[in-house]
Amino acid sequence: MLQLKIINKSGNELPKYQTEYSAGMDLRANLRDKMILSPGQRALVPTGLFIEIPIGYEGQVRPRSGLAAKYGITVLNAPGTIDADYRGEVQVILINLGNEPFEINNGDRIAQLIIAPVIQIQWKEEESLEETLRGKGGFGHTGK
Repeated sequence: MLQLKIINKSGNELPKYQTEYSAGMDLRANLRDKMILSPGQRALVPTGLFIEIPIGYEGQVRPRSGLAAKYGITVLNAPGTIDADYRGEVQVILINLGNEPFEINNGDRIAQLIIAPVIQIQWKEEESLEETLRGKGGFGHTGK
Protein backbone atom coordinates (compact mmCIF):
# COMPACT_ATOMS: atom_id res chain seq x y z
CA MET A 1 0.00 0.00 0.00
CA LEU A 2 1.29 3.45 -0.95
CA GLN A 3 1.88 5.83 1.98
CA LEU A 4 1.57 9.61 1.56
CA LYS A 5 2.69 12.37 3.90
CA ILE A 6 -0.13 14.62 5.11
CA ILE A 7 -0.41 17.68 7.34
CA ASN A 8 -3.87 18.18 8.85
CA LYS A 9 -4.57 21.73 10.07
CA SER A 10 -8.34 21.28 10.05
CA GLY A 11 -9.14 19.53 13.28
CA ASN A 12 -11.29 17.13 11.21
CA GLU A 13 -10.41 13.47 10.83
CA LEU A 14 -8.09 12.44 8.01
CA PRO A 15 -9.65 11.40 4.71
CA LYS A 16 -10.47 7.70 4.77
CA TYR A 17 -12.09 5.05 2.64
CA GLN A 18 -15.71 4.56 3.73
CA THR A 19 -15.93 0.93 2.56
CA GLU A 20 -13.43 -1.85 1.95
CA TYR A 21 -13.30 -1.36 -1.82
CA SER A 22 -13.86 2.39 -2.10
CA ALA A 23 -11.71 4.13 -4.71
CA GLY A 24 -12.00 7.59 -3.15
CA MET A 25 -11.56 9.10 0.30
CA ASP A 26 -13.92 11.86 1.43
CA LEU A 27 -12.56 15.39 1.79
CA ARG A 28 -14.11 17.56 4.50
CA ALA A 29 -14.71 21.31 4.59
CA ASN A 30 -12.49 23.30 6.94
CA LEU A 31 -14.62 26.35 7.80
CA ARG A 32 -14.90 28.75 10.74
CA ASP A 33 -18.42 29.76 9.73
CA LYS A 34 -20.98 28.00 7.60
CA MET A 35 -20.93 28.76 3.88
CA ILE A 36 -24.07 29.13 1.76
CA LEU A 37 -23.82 28.30 -1.95
CA SER A 38 -26.68 29.91 -3.85
CA PRO A 39 -27.90 28.34 -7.09
CA GLY A 40 -25.31 29.02 -9.81
CA GLN A 41 -22.69 30.16 -7.27
CA ARG A 42 -19.23 28.63 -7.04
CA ALA A 43 -16.77 28.79 -4.14
CA LEU A 44 -13.32 27.61 -3.19
CA VAL A 45 -13.74 25.46 -0.08
CA PRO A 46 -10.62 24.82 2.05
CA THR A 47 -9.90 21.41 3.58
CA GLY A 48 -6.99 22.27 5.90
CA LEU A 49 -5.01 19.41 4.33
CA PHE A 50 -1.55 19.56 2.80
CA ILE A 51 -0.30 16.42 1.06
CA GLU A 52 2.89 15.18 -0.58
CA ILE A 53 2.04 13.08 -3.61
CA PRO A 54 4.92 10.97 -4.98
CA ILE A 55 6.28 11.53 -8.48
CA GLY A 56 4.34 9.35 -10.91
CA TYR A 57 1.00 9.93 -9.15
CA GLU A 58 -1.67 12.62 -9.01
CA GLY A 59 -4.55 13.46 -6.72
CA GLN A 60 -7.96 13.63 -8.40
CA VAL A 61 -10.65 15.68 -6.65
CA ARG A 62 -14.06 14.42 -7.72
CA PRO A 63 -17.68 15.14 -6.82
CA ARG A 64 -19.53 13.07 -4.25
CA SER A 65 -22.35 11.31 -6.07
CA GLY A 66 -24.86 11.85 -3.25
CA LEU A 67 -24.34 15.62 -3.21
CA ALA A 68 -24.63 15.76 -7.00
CA ALA A 69 -27.78 13.61 -7.19
CA LYS A 70 -29.64 15.10 -4.21
CA TYR A 71 -28.60 18.77 -4.32
CA GLY A 72 -26.83 19.49 -7.63
CA ILE A 73 -23.52 20.17 -5.85
CA THR A 74 -20.47 19.22 -7.90
CA VAL A 75 -16.78 19.93 -8.35
CA LEU A 76 -16.53 22.61 -11.03
CA ASN A 77 -13.30 21.41 -12.64
CA ALA A 78 -13.98 17.70 -12.11
CA PRO A 79 -11.76 15.99 -11.77
CA GLY A 80 -9.50 18.60 -10.26
CA THR A 81 -5.84 17.59 -10.41
CA ILE A 82 -3.34 17.85 -7.58
CA ASP A 83 0.15 17.56 -9.08
CA ALA A 84 3.00 15.73 -7.37
CA ASP A 85 4.93 18.97 -6.86
CA TYR A 86 2.05 20.96 -5.27
CA ARG A 87 2.47 21.60 -1.55
CA GLY A 88 -0.31 24.12 -0.86
CA GLU A 89 -3.61 23.49 0.85
CA VAL A 90 -6.01 21.12 -0.88
CA GLN A 91 -9.07 23.19 -1.80
CA VAL A 92 -12.20 22.20 -3.67
CA ILE A 93 -14.04 24.34 -6.24
CA LEU A 94 -17.71 23.57 -5.61
CA ILE A 95 -20.64 24.84 -7.67
CA ASN A 96 -24.34 24.67 -6.91
CA LEU A 97 -26.18 23.51 -10.03
CA GLY A 98 -29.31 22.88 -8.00
CA ASN A 99 -32.36 25.08 -7.46
CA GLU A 100 -31.96 25.73 -3.73
CA PRO A 101 -29.24 27.34 -1.58
CA PHE A 102 -26.89 24.72 -0.12
CA GLU A 103 -25.30 25.01 3.33
CA ILE A 104 -21.75 23.78 3.97
CA ASN A 105 -20.54 23.43 7.55
CA ASN A 106 -17.16 22.62 9.03
CA GLY A 107 -16.48 18.91 8.74
CA ASP A 108 -19.03 18.27 5.96
CA ARG A 109 -17.88 15.77 3.35
CA ILE A 110 -17.68 17.87 0.18
CA ALA A 111 -15.71 15.86 -2.39
CA GLN A 112 -13.63 12.75 -2.77
CA LEU A 113 -9.92 12.30 -3.36
CA ILE A 114 -8.44 9.57 -5.51
CA ILE A 115 -4.71 8.96 -5.83
CA ALA A 116 -3.88 7.57 -9.27
CA PRO A 117 -0.76 6.79 -11.30
CA VAL A 118 0.11 9.06 -14.23
CA ILE A 119 2.45 8.65 -17.14
CA GLN A 120 4.38 11.56 -18.60
CA ILE A 121 4.99 11.37 -22.34
CA GLN A 122 7.17 12.87 -25.01
CA TRP A 123 5.65 14.01 -28.30
CA LYS A 124 6.90 12.48 -31.56
CA GLU A 125 5.90 14.76 -34.43
CA GLU A 126 4.73 12.99 -37.60
CA GLU A 127 3.06 13.89 -40.90
CA SER A 128 0.31 11.24 -40.56
CA LEU A 129 -1.34 8.94 -38.03
CA GLU A 130 -2.20 5.25 -38.28
CA GLU A 131 -5.62 4.67 -39.89
CA THR A 132 -8.47 3.11 -37.85
CA LEU A 133 -12.06 2.06 -38.58
CA ARG A 134 -13.34 5.03 -36.59
CA GLY A 135 -11.05 7.50 -38.32
CA LYS A 136 -12.11 11.11 -37.71
CA GLY A 137 -15.58 10.17 -36.38
CA GLY A 138 -16.19 12.37 -33.36
CA PHE A 139 -19.00 13.27 -31.00
CA GLY A 140 -22.12 11.20 -31.70
CA HIS A 141 -20.78 9.57 -34.84
CA THR A 142 -22.21 6.17 -33.89
CA GLY A 143 -25.77 7.50 -33.42
CA LYS A 144 -28.10 7.31 -30.45
